[in-house]
Amino acid sequence: MKLKLHHVNLVTENVGRMDAFYRTVLGLDNCTTDLPVLEKNKGYSGDVSFVSDGTIQFHLSEKDVQAGFRAQQFVNPVSHGHIAYRTDDIEAFIAHLKAEGVSYADWRNQAVNGWRQIFFYDPDGNVIEVHEVEDL
Repeated sequence: MKLKLHHVNLVTENVGRMDAFYRTVLGLDNCTTDLPVLEKNKGYSGDVSFVSDGTIQFHLSEKDVQAGFRAQQFVNPVSHGHIAYRTDDIEAFIAHLKAEGVSYADWRNQAVNGWRQIFFYDPDGNVIEVHEVEDL
């Protein structure tokens, strides 16, 4: 069960403004590979811009404080943002969380087609995503 930082999700009321800032001020580029296919009808339908420093993706997502309610999940990854790790074995990671007594929300592929996503909180309430790319 290997974890690798995949993306940082930042939420905003204005995706265009955030996109311009990260491209102009920080010099990030449009991200075109390994992008999620958003499931716009399963809980979250906001706009998202994808930029990258060449290694790590940044998902600049429209803030949606109701997404967790619509998806019937207790963790909302687009109310305040999150950091995301990719794993090669989501089931082993879930077993690890259970052994550590960490509660998680299993979004499965409600937000992204082809990604099995889970979300949980760190001790200070920051949201962490761990996902595995599923065979389609």
